[in-house]
Amino acid sequence: MSISIVHVLDLESGNLRSLSNALTKLGYEVKWIKKPSDGLDEAEILLFPGVGNFGHFVNELWSRGFVEPLRAYIASGRRIMGICVGLQALFAGSTESPGVKGIGIIPAELQKFDDSTKSVPHIGWNSASVTNTEDEGLYSLCAESKYYYVHSYRADIEVPVREGWTVAVGNYNGEEFVGAMCKDNVFATQFHPEKSGVAGLRVLRAFLRGNRISKAQPLHGGILKKNLGLTNRLIACLDVRTNDDGDLVVTKGDQYDVREKSATASAGGKVRNLGKPVEVAERYYLQGADEVTFLNITSFRNCPLVDMPMLEILRKTSETVFVPLTIGGGIRDLIDPDGTKISALDVASVYFRSGADKVSIGSDAVIAAEKFYERGQVLTGETAMETISRSYGAQAVVVSVDPKRVYVSSPEATKHHVIRTSYPGPNGEEYAWYQCTIKGGRELRDLDVRQLVTAVEKMGAGEILLNCIDKDGTNSGFDLELINDVKSAVKIPVIASSGAGKPEHFLEVFEKTNTDAALGAGMFHRNEYKVADVKNYLSEHGLLVRNEPELAL
Repeated sequence: MSISIVHVLDLESGNLRSLSNALTKLGYEVKWIKKPSDGLDEAEILLFPGVGNFGHFVNELWSRGFVEPLRAYIASGRRIMGICVGLQALFAGSTESPGVKGIGIIPAELQKFDDSTKSVPHIGWNSASVTNTEDEGLYSLCAESKYYYVHSYRADIEVPVREGWTVAVGNYNGEEFVGAMCKDNVFATQFHPEKSGVAGLRVLRAFLRGNRISKAQPLHGGILKKNLGLTNRLIACLDVRTNDDGDLVVTKGDQYDVREKSATASAGGKVRNLGKPVEVAERYYLQGADEVTFLNITSFRNCPLVDMPMLEILRKTSETVFVPLTIGGGIRDLIDPDGTKISALDVASVYFRSGADKVSIGSDAVIAAEKFYERGQVLTGETAMETISRSYGAQAVVVSVDPKRVYVSSPEATKHHVIRTSYPGPNGEEYAWYQCTIKGGRELRDLDVRQLVTAVEKMGAGEILLNCIDKDGTNSGFDLELINDVKSAVKIPVIASSGAGKPEHFLEVFEKTNTDAALGAGMFHRNEYKVADVKNYLSEHGLLVRNEPELAL
C-alpha cells in the first residue's frame, strides 16, 4: 500500500520547516503531532526529529505525555524514524543531562566527544558506513556519500550492536559513533537527512518507501578508508541589505564598504547589487556549497518581527536548498513598533521556524562579553547566547567576530593579548593585537579577539565566524595568524572568513591552520570561481571534501 501522509512529531525543536520542505519535495503530505491525541494512533509512518540539549528535548517528551505512547507505537511495528536528538532520545540517557531518562529502547548512555584533540560540537559532513556486508545500502546509505552532522554527544556502537541493531558508523578524529541505526521498524540517524543534500533526501525517501536495502554501491578497501571522516567544509556567504531602490540584494564590501567606488563623488556610489538572495543561494547549493550563510547588514530595525523581509528569504530558500542555513543580523532583544517586547530567544525561534538552522550574533556578543568581564566573568544566564543555546543547543549559536589588527612595538605596549607577526606594521612593529569592533566595523571597542571568543564560548556559543576587517575584500588570502591564534584559545569550531580570492587561498587555510571551515563570498558573487572549482582544486590536492556525483534524486 502506498502511503502519501507522514506524521511528524512537533516539539517546536529547531528548524522543522526544512524537514517539511524535504517531505513535500519527495511528494508527501505532512501532518504535525504536538500531543499524543493529534493522530499518533492513526500514523503509519512517524518522523521523530529533535535538536539541541538532550534534557530539554526529552523533558518535553515527558511533560507532553509522549514517552509511553511512543513506546507503544514502536511496539506496534509501525515505522518510525528518529533524527538527531530523536536518535539520542531512544537511549536510556546522556551525560549531557544527568538524571534525565530517555525512552530507553537502548540501555546505554551517550558520552561527550573528547575535545582535547578536536573541536566540539562535531559540525559538518561525515560518513555513515554500514559495518555488515549484507546490510550495505541500508535505506540508501552509501559509503561514498557524506551527511550533515551537528552534535556534541555521541552514541557508542557497542551496545546497539549487541542488542541486535544494524549500525552505520561515523568516525570523528578517531572516535567512532552511531551515524545511523536500524532494527525492525525503527530507523534513526544522528545526521540530518533534510540538511544532507541529495544524499540525505535519498535516505529519507528510501525509509518512506520502505526500501530497507537498496542498490547502493559502497566503496571498499583503501578507497573507503580515504573517504571516511569529516570533510573540509566550504561555506558560501551572502551579505544582504536594501539597495538605494529599497530592494533586498546580495552585496559585498571592501573592508566593509558596500558602495561602488566613485571617482567624482566624495561619498561612495550605489550599493553593489550582486543578485537576488534566494536565487544566489540556490545557485551555490547546486554548485556544492556545504552551507549557506545570510548576513543581514540592514537589520530592518523599524520592521515588525513577523514582517521582517529576511524571514521570507529564509522560507523561500529552504524550499530548494537542502544544506544548513545560517542567518545573522538583528538577533537581539527588541521592541516591535507596537511596543511589544521580544526577547532574543523569541527572535531566534521565529528564524528557526522560518528555515534557519543557526543564528549568528555579532555586535551584541561583544557588548555581552564586555559586561561578562565587568562582572568578574560571572554568567547571568540571560544573554542571547545563553538563552538560545539552552533551548536549541550550542550548535545553533554562531558568534560573528569583526576584529581589526593593531600594531604595537612590544607586548608591554598594550594590556591586550598580542601575537608576534611575520608581517611587520608600517613602522616595523613586530607585534599586533586584534581589536574587536561593533556596528559593522564602524566602532572600536577596548576588547581583544581572544577575550571575546573565550567569553562567548563560556556563554554557550557553538561556533565562531572569524572575519577580519583588514582582509575583507582584498582577495589576498585569509589572515592565518589570526585564525591560528583564535583556534588555540577555544575548543568550539572556527570558520575562517575574509580575504579569499582564489582556490589556492582555501588550500592554504586548510593546510596551514586547524580551521574547521572556510567561507567565500565575493569571488563567488562575481562569478570568478564556482564553489565546485574550489572543491575540485582541494580534492586534486588530497583534501577530503563533499562531492555529490549527481544532483538528481
